[in-house]
Amino acid sequence: MAKFYARRRLSILAALSGLIASVALFDAPTASAALPTPVSAATARSYLSQLTVATENRTGYNRDLFNHWITISGTCNTRETVLKRDGSNVVTNSACTATSGSWYSPYDGATWTAASDLDIDHVVPLAEAWDSGASGWTSAKRQNFANDLTRPQLIAVTDNVNQAKGDQDPAQWMPSVTSYRCTYVRAWVQVKYYYGLSVDSAEKSALTSYLSGC
Repeated sequence: MAKFYARRRLSILAALSGLIASVALFDAPTASAALPTPVSAATARSYLSQLTVATENRTGYNRDLFNHWITISGTCNTRETVLKRDGSNVVTNSACTATSGSWYSPYDGATWTAASDLDIDHVVPLAEAWDSGASGWTSAKRQNFANDLTRPQLIAVTDNVNQAKGDQDPAQWMPSVTSYRCTYVRAWVQVKYYYGLSVDSAEKSALTSYLSGC
C-alpha cells in the first residue's frame, strides 16, 4: 500500500510539473532576438575608458566599401542567418529565404510575422565605423565587421526603426524600449573596443551616462 501511494504521489508531481511547464510555455514571448550576450556593464565601463576620443571624419565613405551579407553557409547569407537565429519557428525555402516565423524587435517591442518587416541592424553602423577608424582598414576587415556574428553587432529589428536610427550614435539615438538600453550600450562599447574604433566626446559622455545606470 505504501508503494502504491508513493507511486501515486510521483504521478501527481509529474503531472503538476508538466502543467507548470505548459503554462510557462504559453506565457512566454513568441519570439526573442538572440543578439550574442554583450560584456558586463563593469567590463563595458573598463573598455570605454580605454577607447580613444577623436573627432569623426566621414571623408570617402561609401557603404559598398563594407561587403555585407556574404554567404555564411550553403545558400544562407548573413541576413538570412540572423533572421533564423533571432526568430521563433522560422521556416526557410531552398534559397534560405524565411517564408514564415515570428520575430521580436527589442528596440521598439514589436513582434512581426513577415521577414520583410525586419532589417538587420549593425549595432555600430557602417558609417559610424568609417568615421571612427574603419576608413583605414583593409577590405577584409571591413567585410568581417559588416558580417560579424560573433560579437553583439547584428540584430533583427523593425525596419523603419532601423532606418530612423540610421548612422546615429548613442548621443543621438537610443532604443525606445528603455529596459534594452543597457544591453545596447554594452554591445556598442564591446564592438568598438574589439575593432579598435574611437569615440567622439559626445558619444563617450552618453555611453558613460547610460552605463552608470546599468
